[in-house]
Amino acid sequence: MAYYNINFDPQSGVMRVGFGEPAQNDIIVRDAVRRLDEMVKGGTLAGGTVLKINGPASLPVAVAIAHAVAHLYEVIAVFDPKIAKYVVSVSHGDTYRPGDLID
Repeated sequence: MAYYNINFDPQSGVMRVGFGEPAQNDIIVRDAVRRLDEMVKGGTLAGGTVLKINGPASLPVAVAIAHAVAHLYEVIAVFDPKIAKYVVSVSHGDTYRPGDLID
């Protein structure tokens, strides 16, 4: 049973996330971290330049995702539906800075 869904499309660099079966955040976070660990160990999330994250997440889940991927990718950008762009949230390089917008 999946309490949180995470899928990655390496072609677009987009990680799609979303809630699964209803549960409290403690259970959802454990499920998300388990899935992320599987993806890293399986080579699905191998790291790179830019990771774009798109989909709903509670604050605890968002922090767990950020912790799991922040050092695999140079830039983490999260989709903002209000402006229909990805907002750079984490940057370890000079190409993008936090707050920059990406299509």
